[in-house]
Amino acid sequence: MIRRALLSAAAAGLLAASSLAQAADTIKVGVLHSLSGTMAISETTLKDTVLMMIDEQNKKGGLLGKKLEAVVVDPASNWPLFAEKARELLAKNKVDVVFGCWTSVSRKSVLPVFEELNGLLFYPVQYEGEESSKNVFYTGAAPNQQAIPAVDYLMKDLKVKRWVLAGTDYVYPRTTNKILEAYLKSKGVKAEDIMINYTPFGQSDWQSIVSDIKKFGSAGKKTAVVSTINGDANVPFYKELGNQKISAEDIPVVAFSVGEEELAGIDTKPLQGHLAAWNYFQSIKSPANKVAIDNWHKFIKNDKRTFNDPMEATYIGFNLWVKAVEKAKTTDVSKVSDAIIGLETPNLTGGVAKVLPNHHITKPVYIGEIKDDGQFDIVWKTKAEVPGDAWSDFLPGSKDLVADWVTLKCGNYNTKTKKCSGQNF
Repeated sequence: MIRRALLSAAAAGLLAASSLAQAADTIKVGVLHSLSGTMAISETTLKDTVLMMIDEQNKKGGLLGKKLEAVVVDPASNWPLFAEKARELLAKNKVDVVFGCWTSVSRKSVLPVFEELNGLLFYPVQYEGEESSKNVFYTGAAPNQQAIPAVDYLMKDLKVKRWVLAGTDYVYPRTTNKILEAYLKSKGVKAEDIMINYTPFGQSDWQSIVSDIKKFGSAGKKTAVVSTINGDANVPFYKELGNQKISAEDIPVVAFSVGEEELAGIDTKPLQGHLAAWNYFQSIKSPANKVAIDNWHKFIKNDKRTFNDPMEATYIGFNLWVKAVEKAKTTDVSKVSDAIIGLETPNLTGGVAKVLPNHHITKPVYIGEIKDDGQFDIVWKTKAEVPGDAWSDFLPGSKDLVADWVTLKCGNYNTKTKKCSGQNF
């Protein structure tokens, strides 16, 4: 009996050792996106994008001689749950990197976890700026790569004089609108010509809000809506615009969170001419974009599935991470974070994304006009890639701050006090 017990224990030990060895033979990639709840309409596709990138990399032979293994969790559009799932990925699953989050409230929720456990997060969505963490690389747009250029376009090209800043009630819209309000006032726009409105996630009744927008736009001055509405609330918002016969000629809407995925499956005819500001559109013609879209359709086995801006940001972030791991010859977070600064990778629009010392990247900016098929006509673009700025030049508490993880080793160095007031190495 003793001998049998010893043999059983030995077998269990061998099995455990075999499992550990097998785990060590893979590089684990965490995927932290909502697959249910109000944000699933936007985030599920990003989960699929990471899975596609992992599949493609494994077909190339993996990374450092190892296969990549996806570890997918569902934080379910629940912001505290994002933190729990992030801890699960880092502490329990021992992932080497995480691609995830959409809303800024979810990113803010997981940030302390990544900093505590020294995890590595690639965040692929436009956001409000006002942040630079040594544990995060921001491959989506900062305000100077989306919001500010969009307002400049409306002001200069469409001669907009009155502004509706409409957003979902959380960090990204509130901070972005705070920046935009300050920017508009610096351009001479009066307070009475700025209307600000916030609605909860999942807002479904837009009748009175759209009526208020319509009334605000009837004062004899050209009016536009700058929309930071997120998730599935966009569907009834745009439907109500159509119901109340608000055309792009009357009151154009420029959205920062509506792309091809959100427009898929809804009637876009009433929305023709309304706008979106992104760093990528599926309709852009380039050899790299064609290849990426073809690969996506093959992987997802559905030629009708769209490709959008946060997907491109995920694609860019994944490729930059692979290059950094190859350069560092390890998945060690600190070494990869050092190696990635200054690396470049092609974007899908014919340019190059470069990682900056502030953990942001360079991106082009495009304004697209909605077509009746849910795609976009490009009506404006920047001449070159714009470097992402972590801190706004238009907020009193931010204009003196810079982020530099190479020379200053700081995410919020005050150029006047010569001090780093936050996290540093």
